[in-house]
Amino acid sequence: MTSSFHDTRWTLVSRSRGSDTQAAAALSELCEAYYAPVVAFLRRQGREEDAARELAHDFFARLLAGGAIEGAKPERGRFRSYLLGALKHFAADQRDKTLASKRGGGLQHAEMDEEMPDVTMEMPDAEFDRQWALTVLARSLRRLEAEMGAEGKSGHFDVLKPWLSVEGDSTPQNSAAEKLGISVESVKVAIHRLRKRFREAVKAEIAQTVSEAGSVREELNALMSALRGS
Repeated sequence: MTSSFHDTRWTLVSRSRGSDTQAAAALSELCEAYYAPVVAFLRRQGREEDAARELAHDFFARLLAGGAIEGAKPERGRFRSYLLGALKHFAADQRDKTLASKRGGGLQHAEMDEEMPDVTMEMPDAEFDRQWALTVLARSLRRLEAEMGAEGKSGHFDVLKPWLSVEGDSTPQNSAAEKLGISVESVKVAIHRLRKRFREAVKAEIAQTVSEAGSVREELNALMSALRGS
């Protein structure tokens, strides 16, 4: 299938620098793609939902300000890896600031340790990867839905979408055949084609965040590993 993605993540990173409307749109796209994984990482470190979301906003603002995003370059590999590394530095900096603030307030070390969870036991990296994988799948599904809608096949997509998940294998195909007015054999073929298109959509989404074509397979493996661990 032909991908309808017009910009790579790397291009979006470059275009997000600035204050014009184009930069604002690129920044919005970039944050949308990685906002959920960043929040998931921060939540896994023991922060409340509201605090994690506020920090996520601060993280993206800092990342894209003062030339910090210059460190994200295609030749350095996966954007996901770069972002996670930057997030770790940001989270550690925030933790240090919190501890310094509490020390200034005269709190004892024991009290501070009770309020700040042991992040090494909660595997925030794995949570970041899991949410990244779910986000990739969700974005790929929306892209496929839009493409089929443009082809006038929204009805087919709505009926056959359950077979893009594991649960779909237990769904009676004769019901889909009746809704679409086709044979069960034709439904089987349509499901096969839809799954193939979805796989291509996932590959297209992943290809935006790597510098070499060969890295797509590695990222696909990482995606599957993250989902198996969830």
